[in-house]
Amino acid sequence: MPGFNLASGQKILDLGTGTGVLIPYLVQAVGPSGLIVAVDFAEKMVETCRKKYSGLSNVKIRLQSAEELDFPQDYFDAITCFGLFPHIENKQRALFKMNRVLKLDGKLIIAHALSSHEMKEHHHNVSSAVANDIMPGDKEMKQLLKSAGFATAHIEDKPGCYLCIATKMLQV
Repeated sequence: MPGFNLASGQKILDLGTGTGVLIPYLVQAVGPSGLIVAVDFAEKMVETCRKKYSGLSNVKIRLQSAEELDFPQDYFDAITCFGLFPHIENKQRALFKMNRVLKLDGKLIIAHALSSHEMKEHHHNVSSAVANDIMPGDKEMKQLLKSAGFATAHIEDKPGCYLCIATKMLQV
């Protein structure tokens, strides 16, 4: 995927996979020797994702919360988190869980198809269920990441795009 810099053979955790929008791109990036573990906490999303991708031998789909990841320590080379992060209730806990399952120097990619301003002003005002689900500002995001053992490599927040790339620097 452009900008994600994933490589053949890597193990990727697609956190908040939903119906699996990123899976075709992730599979292409890691090739047949890589592994995609797609996780979502919504049962119906996982069911749909399984219907679409259960035939791929290097894709595993699981029902699980970002705040309760139970994978082995230092297991994944990268974690993608597309469209999910604003909706995580306990962001700090989730980041600590992500740190635990990510390898040292592993990459955490937090992305959204809207800027933080667009999420706050337009998208999340549509429903009261997500009205308080916002993307932390740059300063708060950097602090959350730092306290969870990540170094922030890049934050891009512009109309139609939010992208934060961080690297695991230490086990917390």
